[in-house]
Amino acid sequence: MIGDVLATSIMFEAIKKRYPEAELHYVLNSHTYPVVEQNPYIDHFHFFTPEHEKSKRKLWQFATQLRHENFDVVIDAYSKLSSNIITFRSKAKTKISIDKGHNSLIYNHRFKNKSTASTNAGLAIENRLQLLTPLDIDSEKIIKPKIFLSKEEKNKAEAFLKSNGLDLDRPLFMIGVLGSGPEKTYPFEYMAKVIDTIVKHQSESQILFNYIPKQEADARAIFDLCQPETQSHIFFDVFGKSLRDFLAITAHCDALIGNEGGAINMAKALDIPTFTFFSPWIKKEAWNMFDDGENHVSVHLRDYETSFYENTKHPKELKSKTNELYQAFKPELFEAELKRFLSKF
Repeated sequence: MIGDVLATSIMFEAIKKRYPEAELHYVLNSHTYPVVEQNPYIDHFHFFTPEHEKSKRKLWQFATQLRHENFDVVIDAYSKLSSNIITFRSKAKTKISIDKGHNSLIYNHRFKNKSTASTNAGLAIENRLQLLTPLDIDSEKIIKPKIFLSKEEKNKAEAFLKSNGLDLDRPLFMIGVLGSGPEKTYPFEYMAKVIDTIVKHQSESQILFNYIPKQEADARAIFDLCQPETQSHIFFDVFGKSLRDFLAITAHCDALIGNEGGAINMAKALDIPTFTFFSPWIKKEAWNMFDDGENHVSVHLRDYETSFYENTKHPKELKSKTNELYQAFKPELFEAELKRFLSKF
């Protein structure tokens, strides 16, 4: 997923700075490429497609193709069956991954995922950096994910926004109204209340919705739940037609506010302030990257209602109660934090 691809991309910068002459290849899902496009630390890309996922024959052919690259080192950030096969088929003498117990025959360097973060970078970043230890790279030197946009892309986005009536001298907020699925999407009526609060607190606000065409009906449902005054501040039909378009538009926003997921991680990689609502069953510590209480703020039901989390329940059990937990995660719980965040703009 996009967040994973961005978090993993930091390893390329760390390696390149330690070994400037190294040739670095990235194997990634094809649809995530736009977030690492133009990354100067990555030399080559190899795209893992749905065909590779569905066909064992295609996967084996892909692994064989990569074998011909004669890698010296393979770093597997996930240790899934597909990446195990790719690593096993490689000629690399150094094979690094997370410790899953059963993968000791494939990897000669394995690391247990940390359960507690040492910095505000978060576990997603720290757990990846520790994989670089066998390469004599300091895993405590934190690196932030970065997205690289051309001047042309930024100028095109600016012109697009202005042509649609946006005033870039007024506060402009991108709203991540929908998560990657229902279990990671803040209830529509609550999201509408959040957007109402934004407009009430910042009367000059201009609001953009982040959605793709197939999500238009759900995005429209949230729009319809907003107060009429709020609706007049929403530019509903102004959105990026591609992922790179979305990135360039977001780069002109003052903040991105919404569901935890790819959009939030992309905004952080663009150095755009974020206010994040975590799904109640997701472990906040894993993905609240670089939260500082100022430029990056995240809220979780557990921050306010700990009774739901007593007796250390397994995430799968919590996930089965997503709707109940979300109903308890009312906007009033974090309204003060949201208003404090908005006061900066």
